[in-house]
Amino acid sequence: MCGIVGYIGTKPVKEILIDGLRELEYRGYDSAGIAVLQNHQFSLFKAVGKLINLEEKAQKFESTGFSVGIGHTRWATHGKPTELNAHPHVGSSSYVVHNGIIENYQELKSKLTAQGSHFISQTDTEVIVHLFEFHLKTASSPFEAFTKTLEELEGAYAILLVTASVNDTIFFAKQGSPMIVGRNQENETLFGSSDAALIGKCHEVIYLEDGHYGIATADKISLYDKNNNQVDLHFTPLSENKLSAQKDGHRFFMEKEIYEQGTVLADTLMGRLRDETVYFEELPPELFDGIHSIKLCACGTSYHAALVATYLLERHAKIQTSVEIASEFRYREPLLSPDTLFVVISQSGETADTLESLKMAKKAGLKTLVICNVDNSSMVRLADASILTRAGIEKGVASTKAFATQVSVLWMLSLHLASERKTLQENEIARQIKLLRTLPSVVVVDNSIHEQLRRLSKRYLHGHGFFFIGRDVFFPLALEGALKLKEISYLHAEGYPSGEMKHGPIALADPELFTIALLPQHKLYDKTKSNVEELSARDSTICSISPLDFDKADDHIRTHFHEDYMLEFFEMMVVLQLLSMEIAVRLGNDVDMPRNLAKSVTVE
Repeated sequence: MCGIVGYIGTKPVKEILIDGLRELEYRGYDSAGIAVLQNHQFSLFKAVGKLINLEEKAQKFESTGFSVGIGHTRWATHGKPTELNAHPHVGSSSYVVHNGIIENYQELKSKLTAQGSHFISQTDTEVIVHLFEFHLKTASSPFEAFTKTLEELEGAYAILLVTASVNDTIFFAKQGSPMIVGRNQENETLFGSSDAALIGKCHEVIYLEDGHYGIATADKISLYDKNNNQVDLHFTPLSENKLSAQKDGHRFFMEKEIYEQGTVLADTLMGRLRDETVYFEELPPELFDGIHSIKLCACGTSYHAALVATYLLERHAKIQTSVEIASEFRYREPLLSPDTLFVVISQSGETADTLESLKMAKKAGLKTLVICNVDNSSMVRLADASILTRAGIEKGVASTKAFATQVSVLWMLSLHLASERKTLQENEIARQIKLLRTLPSVVVVDNSIHEQLRRLSKRYLHGHGFFFIGRDVFFPLALEGALKLKEISYLHAEGYPSGEMKHGPIALADPELFTIALLPQHKLYDKTKSNVEELSARDSTICSISPLDFDKADDHIRTHFHEDYMLEFFEMMVVLQLLSMEIAVRLGNDVDMPRNLAKSVTVE
């Protein structure tokens, strides 16, 4: 999501920082800023919107000689996209930029406020600089103050911090969010949250590991690990291909976005999981007062996420839940009652049909909630409340990580409501919160499975169509798998509930009909298996996806054993995304920009 750059050297620092931020624009942002330290004096520039606004703010600023600078592009998580909330954040004589989320920021903020710190933003990031300056009062050096600061932070972060008392220094740290340090033959040091920001500016880099922190000056870089042991500097050559850097070495943005789902889901979950409860700071407590039913409304992939939510909300929160396709809902004169919470789901927050449906609900007097990836979008501004998915920008037209983050938010929402309504035992909520904490590791791509899918894809390039089938939440996942294949391979595919095969669709079964069967161990396995056997008996070609062996399968993709069906859901989601992509690659299609499609559908 957010982007970070840093520089120590003698070149015009403003140009280097803004150029580095420009290379990170593909990640998505809603505000930007830079801070320059020269001769123990700071110059700060921040702006909402695109980088051109920041350039205009800093137009008259020029640096000469040696300087230190940090810069940031922000995608809002805590607090609206405003100049006050934009990075860098300031203390009395220090500035910080930060990617990630500080989970215990409220606790730290309360402590620091009581000690006299004055906060001016709504962000979690600002606690870092005030905490640093609090420790600076008693520490033997600024570096000791920085290490004491890191010891108190909980969550994920990539941090660059500069302070006026040391004119040539950047303090840095990485935990759960990317950070790279580079150097060049002119003895300059640069930082970036992606190597795209560093290409052309340095020739070798260090990709920091979790727990790494250190101090960089004009003469030296000192690096330490999580055990406070000094680490030898091992630089690696930096690629010269900017587009490849944006793709992190992957062939397509879609592939990159599939692979980064673990990192993205960590962002989505961050700060929202307590030991025994789900906490949404952004939801007003009165939102659910008087609510007896929920109506979800969305289009495309977001509609499939909404379908998953109907199972989870009714199962966990015991609240009547229905789902609407927005393009149909807005024209069918629906009956709306004020005891219904109207929830819209959209990656962009601008989807035309969904936005108009939201307006209808508002006009009818319903309470409204939007689940969205873009703060300050039309839906976020219009709805009574919003939950941001924190997926970052998604460049591949076929949605992957946006779907993953939407489903994870809806799962959390079902548990939040279950806690409010006391419809699940506390130990069951705690169990599911533990499951949620494992999601980032569950969606990490298994290289052996990806290689199997790459080889398998050559068998699925012909025929007269695909059936994707599953039961319960795996039915909407089957719909999503079929949609992914249609979008990028241009092959005909349909998603069906497994039990519906015998009510007509099985008439299509023959060897040229490919059935992709979702067979989770922990949800209606025997029922689904029986339905797949019916298709196999009619000579349909079967590709089963399951942790359990299935002797009727022509091809079998073995997933890992998990303790719950929702973890199986997320791993099978990744398998379906990769399968569709590899088939499209075999067919020679443009995976990132399929024909006839747009990323954000702002027309009917």
